[in-house]
Amino acid sequence: MRWRRYGEDAALLDCASLEEMSAARATLLEAALDGVEEIVPGARTLLVVGTAAAREAARSLLASADLAHPPAGDGREVVLDVRYSGEDLALVAEDAGLTVDQVVTLHTSAVYTVAFTGFAPGFGYLAGLPAELRQPRLSSPRTRVPAGSVAIADEYTGVYPRESPGGWRLLGHTEATLFDPSAAQPALFTPGLRVRFRSV
Repeated sequence: MRWRRYGEDAALLDCASLEEMSAARATLLEAALDGVEEIVPGARTLLVVGTAAAREAARSLLASADLAHPPAGDGREVVLDVRYSGEDLALVAEDAGLTVDQVVTLHTSAVYTVAFTGFAPGFGYLAGLPAELRQPRLSSPRTRVPAGSVAIADEYTGVYPRESPGGWRLLGHTEATLFDPSAAQPALFTPGLRVRFRSV
């Protein structure tokens, strides 16, 4: 891990892996250090916003923390019903050397965790995709991906919260609302949330 100054009130932690970032985030959240205003996760980074004393406390804590055994988190979990009829489902099965039913079984058998958010409001990068389903993005992104599309790319799965361009491989569709700006909590997916998919 390596710390970098990030403006006047923040420090950016460069991590070796997604797992290390997630462990560092869980450790800081459990510690609830005084003066820490915000903790923002990324694929391999963790932004800590707060006072100078809080940032130094975060550095000291993580330097001695057992990141191989991080805190378990708060146990929040949602289950999304998915109709597995995506445009790329057959392609994913072919590239993985599996049947379509096996792809669906693998995708629904895993428990995912929202590692971080980005790309669009409400879009979560869900870690925990089975190794057999890890495939690259499409070589030519689509100009239009419908809202609710459940997709995979590299080590992640995710759900498009609104219609947008996108290059992830589409497995299916959910009717769940991922982002509602009028709600008290606009985004369904927030870092640390556990997610399961159920075939319907």
